[in-house]
Amino acid sequence: MITLAVDCMGGDHGPRVTLVACRQFLEHHADAELLLVGLPASLGALVHPRARIVPATEVVTMDDPVEVALRKKKDSSMRVAIRQVKDGAAHAAVSAGNTGALMAIARYLLKTLDGIDRPAIAALMPNAKGEATTVLDLGANVDCTAEHLLQFAVMGSALVSVLKNDATPSVGLLNIGEEVIKGNETIKKAGELLRSAGNSGDLNFFGNVEGNDVFKGTTEIVVCDGFVGNVALKASEGLASMIVGFLKAEFSRNIFTKIAAIIAYPVLSALKKKMDYRRYNGAALLGLRGLVFKSHGSADAFAFEQALNRAYDAARNNLLDRVQTRIARAAPLLMPAAPAVQPAEAATSD
Repeated sequence: MITLAVDCMGGDHGPRVTLVACRQFLEHHADAELLLVGLPASLGALVHPRARIVPATEVVTMDDPVEVALRKKKDSSMRVAIRQVKDGAAHAAVSAGNTGALMAIARYLLKTLDGIDRPAIAALMPNAKGEATTVLDLGANVDCTAEHLLQFAVMGSALVSVLKNDATPSVGLLNIGEEVIKGNETIKKAGELLRSAGNSGDLNFFGNVEGNDVFKGTTEIVVCDGFVGNVALKASEGLASMIVGFLKAEFSRNIFTKIAAIIAYPVLSALKKKMDYRRYNGAALLGLRGLVFKSHGSADAFAFEQALNRAYDAARNNLLDRVQTRIARAAPLLMPAAPAVQPAEAATSD
């Protein structure tokens, strides 16, 4: 059985979304069980033989500063859920709560793997190939060194190799151009480190990629700092919503556009499904000594179930062990990366 600890109180909607998603998830996975973490009075609506309530007395809000979540709310549903992973009661934890708080608590309780300075947030973005590009970091680290970007590449490669059963997924370094002479000094140095790793066979490094390559699917993995990654993520979500809204408006204007809509419906329906960011919900916090997945704070039941699915797949495929193995193999490359990285302020508002 795969056991997931779910922070049922987190996110914009709390139990009225997470409990529905949990019920749907259990219906689709006969070999899974859930630990529903939160205020017991709020969780009684879900009665299932493979779901058990783990009580917590506090809730981390979306506006709580990291310091409050980490130091003062020591019995929050978020912290108790991650503690289940630390204690071995769960294979992974899932939360839609405050991103900055989740990262801080997860790092404090689980610690980072040897050779990793800070965890990174890795998530999927849909691309034109009908698949998804794994992008990291998406908001955990603002000011990254070149060594941090190399660490992200190693962790991202481990993640994709597990989930796609691909031993050598391609890695691109996000830059303002493909040429090696472009970018700031950090990006140029990161490019040198990644090329060295590629030449030694530790990574399948494609080279520099630009923003549109994320959506072209030029590489399976794109590495960037958390500031750029978080902006790219939010922009892609906004673009998808805008296009879907535009199509709805255009095809409801008059009888002619309605007829066109009926004819084009299969294509439009496929486009809408492909661009629906809810299908790709569930970001992995990589680099920890345990599996933690972050759902979008505004996720509905469908989207939150996808985050549960990602955590389930990671646990079933022994993601943590395989990440550790790959990082250990790349240890000579993962030199100390100073100075310390500060959490992205943007991440705390998700």
